[in-house]
Amino acid sequence: MKDMTTTPMRTRTRYVEVILIVFGAYSVALGLFMFFAPGTFFETLGSFGVRNDHYILDNASFEFPLGLMMLAALRWPSWRVPALAFATVHWGLHAVSHIIDPHHAAGESVGWLEAAGLVVTTVFLAIALRASIAGEKTG
Repeated sequence: MKDMTTTPMRTRTRYVEVILIVFGAYSVALGLFMFFAPGTFFETLGSFGVRNDHYILDNASFEFPLGLMMLAALRWPSWRVPALAFATVHWGLHAVSHIIDPHHAAGESVGWLEAAGLVVTTVFLAIALRASIAGEKTG
């Protein structure tokens, strides 16, 4: 007979691991993209206001280690709650930023779509954070 008490925990753990991989890899890739190609980053993704390579590199220096921390949390489970809490706050504040200023160079509708995407991804992170906290309690 299958032990049903472990199945939800395994599913929760797998969800957290997938979120850490996807968001960690995304943040690492985005940080590297901003660092090595700030002009292309601005033209394709970050076209808000006037281009400022210094601010783009500042953001790269934040985004890259955030991704590394999320990926490291796969190896060190005790890092999961702090990494996911930090990432959830980051994505949430980023969403608020896009809600306050949806004026993307490609049009305001693009800005609102980005804001909506950030809100949805913040929810994914928050669910993973809650699952990690629950996993630590049952542990």
